Amino acid sequence: MKLSANYHDKKHYEFTVWAPNLAKLDLKIITPNEQIIPMECDQKGYWKTILEIAPGSLYFYQLDEETTRPDPASYYQPKGVHGPSQVVDHHRFKWSDDPWKNIPLSDFVIYELHVGTFTPEGTFAAIIPRLSQLKELGITAIELMPVSQFPGDRNWGYDGVYPFAVQHSYGGVDGLKELVNACHQEGIAVILDVVYNHLGPEGNYTANFGPYFSHKYQTPWGSALNFDDAYSYGIRNFFIENARYWLREYHIDALRLDAIHGIYDQSAKHFLTELKENIGQLSQQVGRPLYLIAESDLNDGRVIRPVEVGGYGMDAQWSDDFHHCLHTLLTQENQGYYEDFGQCQQLGKAFRDSFAYTWDYSPHRQRYHGNSVSDCSPDQFVVYAQNHDQIGNRMLGERLSNIVSFDALKLAAGAVILSPFIPLLFMGEEYGEESPFLYFISHNDANLVEAVREGRKEEFKSFKWQGEPPDIYDVETFKKCQLKWSQREQGKYQVLLRFHQQLLEMRRQITALKSLNQKNLSEKTWEKEKLLSTHRWSQDSEVFLIMNFNQESITVNLKPPEGDWKKSLDSNDSQWLGQGSNLPQSFNKEEKLAIPATSLVVYQI
Repeated sequence: MKLSANYHDKKHYEFTVWAPNLAKLDLKIITPNEQIIPMECDQKGYWKTILEIAPGSLYFYQLDEETTRPDPASYYQPKGVHGPSQVVDHHRFKWSDDPWKNIPLSDFVIYELHVGTFTPEGTFAAIIPRLSQLKELGITAIELMPVSQFPGDRNWGYDGVYPFAVQHSYGGVDGLKELVNACHQEGIAVILDVVYNHLGPEGNYTANFGPYFSHKYQTPWGSALNFDDAYSYGIRNFFIENARYWLREYHIDALRLDAIHGIYDQSAKHFLTELKENIGQLSQQVGRPLYLIAESDLNDGRVIRPVEVGGYGMDAQWSDDFHHCLHTLLTQENQGYYEDFGQCQQLGKAFRDSFAYTWDYSPHRQRYHGNSVSDCSPDQFVVYAQNHDQIGNRMLGERLSNIVSFDALKLAAGAVILSPFIPLLFMGEEYGEESPFLYFISHNDANLVEAVREGRKEEFKSFKWQGEPPDIYDVETFKKCQLKWSQREQGKYQVLLRFHQQLLEMRRQITALKSLNQKNLSEKTWEKEKLLSTHRWSQDSEVFLIMNFNQESITVNLKPPEGDWKKSLDSNDSQWLGQGSNLPQSFNKEEKLAIPATSLVVYQI
């Protein structure tokens, strides 16, 4: 069931809104001429009317002849979250991406970015000139943090309250389409981050229309969305149609579903399963693969297992375990959820089994956590050394470049990019951007701003960080997060950029790295020395990767897999601003090797 104002014929639009408990609902046209149009309701609570109206017209809905509210499924909110909705003609835009058929998920190299801070302009249009440089780096997919309409003009996007409406300050409907069109012309896929676990607080009028929320479950953001109680069919349709809308009207290639562990559903058919079925049908209709990528902290293989065997059928999921293992080895941090990590063997297990916790006891959770995903493919997992959460949920928003050495940044890059999983880079990571990525909002409600300030402080308590966090409402907090893009052409930043480029080229060109198959992977750890090696092979191609997470040089007896191994990359070489390496150019038997501190070396047959 389509929602909002949709093109009906050359002059008419059909307006549809779900409000099952209202006695009367009218369409109130604001421009070009103010008028009130009665609507008719069907048995499931969908109110409809067909009207001759021009694109760009503004409207509200009038509820029970009293309150006026924007359309919950508004396609555009040009005057913000409290203003009128706007009629959009999606047929007007001239797409030029017909040859684009998407790429296999296994070929994704994801670049996550926040539209507002990626460029000084903070718009979709300003991203386009940088696409060629991302392609040259080796990026094959950009992931946009949420772009649905939020209060004000600066926000991470997870406070969106109009899931169908493109943020007006980013460039609106045509701005997003121009960006997607340009990406496809460069051969770059587009992933959009969507939020189906909650709606933001300011401008959220959905409760005026129907029982969008359930009091059966509580989330970190309040009452859960109603996916399994009375009237849940309306909420399920709302979000399924939202997913179809982005993929259909904006030619988006994949959706990243935020925190699905916050979606509570005890139905016989889980919402995610129904969503997957719908997107599968749409994929057949448009003739190209469309992907669903879940963020989940459950370590549950059910998320990505096929629907036919009782899974939700998501195409991939983020692996926080991989990040936490890597981060703690690089930083030695052990507060908050990091207390569960810090051992080299855990990272080794993550390489081999995708998760470090597969029904193992978690001291932080004080319970057993996770299950085995040995039946799942590595290209169903997205891994990273940094992302918006892991940076932005630090009190000072520090990136790895602020808290570890340059050598450690190279090591982190190698671990992620040369893993058997889908790698993700956070904007600026490829050259060691040092601007923080802080949390920021521009809500209009002063009481709400203060509540969010206090909530953030509460979140930081388990990490025992000292001092006061930057003010989330101060525009300077937002400005500090803008990338210094020009740095990528200078000094150490340029070197790190070339290093990432080299790693991505190796991943593309070397068969053993290109083949995402954990059955052809073995690993070994030296816990005391903080050393990890992985051996990957495919056909007649083999790669042997040595990673030293020790901040001191170590000497170990190391026996390589059988064969004549040639060194193809050493992070300690002078071309990568290293101190120079004494590791042999080739070896084929057990040798005592001096492995430089925080370094990686790649041998190849």
